[in-house]
Amino acid sequence: MVEDKIRNTVINFGPQHPSSHGVLRLVLELDGEVVKRAEPHIGQLHRGTEKLMESKTYTQNIPFMDRLDYVAPANYEHCWVLTIEKLLKLEVPLRAKFIRVLFLELNRIARHAFAIGAQGLDVGAMTPMVWLFESREQILEFFEEVTGARFHLNYFRVGGVAKDIQEHMIKKISDWIIKFEEDFLDTQALLTGNRIFKQRTVSIGTIDKDTAIAWGLTGPNLRASGVAWDIRKTQPYEIYGDLDFDIPIGTNGDVYDRYLVRIKEIYESIRIVKQCLEGMPNGIIKVDDYKITPPPRATMKSSMEAMIHHFKFFSEGFHVPKGEAYVPVETPSGEFGVYLISDGSNKPYRAKLRSNGLMHLQIIKSLGVGYQLGDLPSILGSLDFIFGEIDR
Repeated sequence: MVEDKIRNTVINFGPQHPSSHGVLRLVLELDGEVVKRAEPHIGQLHRGTEKLMESKTYTQNIPFMDRLDYVAPANYEHCWVLTIEKLLKLEVPLRAKFIRVLFLELNRIARHAFAIGAQGLDVGAMTPMVWLFESREQILEFFEEVTGARFHLNYFRVGGVAKDIQEHMIKKISDWIIKFEEDFLDTQALLTGNRIFKQRTVSIGTIDKDTAIAWGLTGPNLRASGVAWDIRKTQPYEIYGDLDFDIPIGTNGDVYDRYLVRIKEIYESIRIVKQCLEGMPNGIIKVDDYKITPPPRATMKSSMEAMIHHFKFFSEGFHVPKGEAYVPVETPSGEFGVYLISDGSNKPYRAKLRSNGLMHLQIIKSLGVGYQLGDLPSILGSLDFIFGEIDR
C-alpha cells in the first residue's frame, strides 16, 4: 500500500520571470500558494566591473557608472566624480553644481516614474506605466539634447560637467516641469486610491523601523518605514544644503507606503528642479585647470589638433594624489557609495562600489516568507532594485 504524503513544492521564480526586475533567480518553497522559504540567487549579470576599473583612467571609468543603475546613470556618475574631487581637494564652479543637481533630480523623477509604473504593472495596472513612460521619454530627450545620449550619459566630469546647458533648454525644461506636475496628478490618482491596487499592496511586505535599519536598507525603502534619513539632508553635498525640500516618510513600511514615498519624492524633486532653473548662475562649467580638464576646442589651431589633444587627454588622464576616500550619495533607490584608493597614478589602485540594491535584495529571504506567491511581484517591485549594480 502506498502512503500518500503532502510535501512542499520547490520552484524557480525567475530569472526569466517578467516581474523579477532583472536576472534574479528565486528558489521558492511553497506550501500550496504560501511561501515558506525564499532563497535569492544572483551572479548571472556579473562582469567584474570593480576589477576592470583598475585598468582604466579616472575619466575612462565614468561610463562604467552609467551601466550600474542604467535607469539613473547621472546619480552614479556623480558619486564617482565626487570621490575623485575629494581626493584632489577640488572646488567645483557654482554653475556646474546647479547643472549637476538639475540633472540629478530630473533623473530621480525619471527613475521613480519607471519604478512606480513597473510596480503598477506588476499587479495588473498597465495605463500608469504607459503614461509615466511618456513623461520619462521627455526627460531622456532633454538628456539627449544636452549630452548627446539618452541612457548612458557620460556627462559628469571631475571638476564640473562636459557641456554647458543653453538658455533655450532652461526655458524648455521650465515649461515642461509645470506641465508634468499637472499631468502627474492624474497619473498617480490611477493607483493611489484604487481599491484593487490597495488590496495588493496595503499590509503586504511590511518592514518595521528596527528591521529596516538592521538589514541596512536605505532610500525610499528605509524612509517608508518611518526613518527620516536622506543623505541630501543629513550630509549635504553640492548645493542641496541651500535648497528647500522635505524628506517624505511612511508609517507602516508596507508595499503601499514605499509606493507613496516615491510619489511624494517626485513632488520634492519638482521643487528642487524649479529652484535650480530659477537660481541658475552664470559662469564656467568646469574648473579652469588644464591638468584636470582639457582646454576648450576653440583655443586649438585646428580641429585635428583639438581631436589629437582630447584623445591624448582622455587616454592618459590626470594623476590623483595618494590617499583613500569614501563618498556616499542619495540615488533614487538608496545610498550608493564609492570607496577609492589612489596610489598617485592616473588609474585607481582599488575601487569598491557600495550597492544599495544588494542590501535591499537580501531582505527577500525573510520578507517574502508567509505571503502568497501572487504577492511576491508586488514585494519585489516595491524594493526597486536594478541588477546592473547588484551584479557588478
